[in-house]
Amino acid sequence: MNNHCKICTIKSIAASKLSDAQIEKLSNNCLLLKFHKGDSVIRQGTFSTNVAYLQSGLAKIHIAGPYHEQIVRIVKAPTYLGLPTTFGDKINQYSVTVIEEAEVCFIDISAFRDLLNSNNDFSYEIILELCRNELDLYHKCASRTQKQIRGKIADVLLEFSEKFYNSGIFTIPLNQEDIGNLVDSSRESISRVLTEFEKDGIIKFTGKKIEILNKKSLFMISANG
Repeated sequence: MNNHCKICTIKSIAASKLSDAQIEKLSNNCLLLKFHKGDSVIRQGTFSTNVAYLQSGLAKIHIAGPYHEQIVRIVKAPTYLGLPTTFGDKINQYSVTVIEEAEVCFIDISAFRDLLNSNNDFSYEIILELCRNELDLYHKCASRTQKQIRGKIADVLLEFSEKFYNSGIFTIPLNQEDIGNLVDSSRESISRVLTEFEKDGIIKFTGKKIEILNKKSLFMISANG
């Protein structure tokens, strides 16, 4: 009996709703792989044959546009990757690239569909995750289109500090060009705003590390847009 999914401590909430027999089926139809920063998990334009579950690390979801790459969002484990493109189309509509050391579990799409059809609680949890992700994208879209560059950068810093690292000292695993692609701005504008934040005593750079010195100011900048 293959039971590595049963004893996994970071399986999804959805997977926790499966019976022992269904967990065994999941175990027999998945493969866990390690990825380094810059490795591709999902490639835009390729056939979708697996469901990817990010067990650890961070990844960026990005789309190749007519002029430049657009980073849609940054995701933190544990979470499923590519569910809309996996079930909505046979071709991957966006890419997922690791930005921090990660482990990803690939699940055979046919086995995953069988579990959706045979377990209502499992399906319900998958739907909940899809809904949460969609709502998060709506909020990020509103921020991108309505906030000024200072507000956008404040949001990025707060998200990494509070959501991804739970610390006031961290290293953003994105270069300034990537941050620009995340917030729809140029690398030069990103550099200018970060320099302004440091001069204002809001953040401090030590090599590649960022220390947030005045989180209250960041929240105010974010709120004012």
